[in-house]
Amino acid sequence: MTLPHRVRITDVGPRDGLQNEAGVVPLEAKVAFVNQLARTGVAEVEASSFVSPKWVPQLGDAEALFQRIDRPSGVIFSALVPNERGFDRAMALGEQRPDKISIFTAASETFSQRNTNATIAETIERCAPVVAGAQQAGLPVRVYISCVVACPYEGAIAPVKVREVVERLMQLGLDPDGDDFDLGETIGVAAPNDIETLYDELEDLIEPRQTTLHLHDTRGTALACAYAAMQFGVVRFDASCGGLGGCPYAPGAAGNLATEDLVYLCRRMHCETGVSLDRLLVAGRQIAGTLGRSLPGRVFGAESAAGGGSISVAAESTGRGSS
Repeated sequence: MTLPHRVRITDVGPRDGLQNEAGVVPLEAKVAFVNQLARTGVAEVEASSFVSPKWVPQLGDAEALFQRIDRPSGVIFSALVPNERGFDRAMALGEQRPDKISIFTAASETFSQRNTNATIAETIERCAPVVAGAQQAGLPVRVYISCVVACPYEGAIAPVKVREVVERLMQLGLDPDGDDFDLGETIGVAAPNDIETLYDELEDLIEPRQTTLHLHDTRGTALACAYAAMQFGVVRFDASCGGLGGCPYAPGAAGNLATEDLVYLCRRMHCETGVSLDRLLVAGRQIAGTLGRSLPGRVFGAESAAGGGSISVAAESTGRGSS
């Protein structure tokens, strides 16, 4: 068993976690949530999306949010943009603009059509001017590739389809050493062998350490997949505070891998994250209070049942790093 010395975590709760909530979350609560996550020690917070409010009303306040959040040094604040218009909105914020731009495509033609009303080729074409603009502005790019294992409409996706998409994205000038190739297991069906098969296909094109793995926990296998991926050499993961999330275009898909669950596993396995479980729980309780319900993350639930303190303190004391 070989695990990395340290993994890098992006918390996507404020964007991917909240976008599927039925009720509108107040701006003040979103600002507080982002600010609290920024104090946990995560490397990056995906704070919002500059998508049209017509399509995702929940994130229609992206400009206001970026104008109000704290920006502590050492934390990257990223945002999803769907097209040039979204990119222009983000850039119009000047010094308050995001530190990183996220774009998206898919390895499934049907999912791409349902999610973006465009083919895979058309989504990549849309990405081209955004990538060029980000490069001109000196901003790194995160590119999401959805459905890297399976699609809610097509079923299993051949890993070679993922490879083809990665190759086409590289032709846009994206650099695996400076940009993020974010592999999304969108519907939460994967087992560790699926992750191994995926990375076997990508061998000689992009290294595991050059990718970010984005897992959903629909069937309770996300943490097992993350653990397997670490053994394959993956060191960057997306996760969501409390397990918030879901995809409006993937029926039945539950939330993301919970940040607390990943951090707890890493700490118990002596793999550094730099993230404080106690501070994550504070952020989780705040947003759970706003939503008026508990969160699905296992560590969050265990802490809530125990009244807080016991599990997180034990986990904090077992890791090699401090936060």
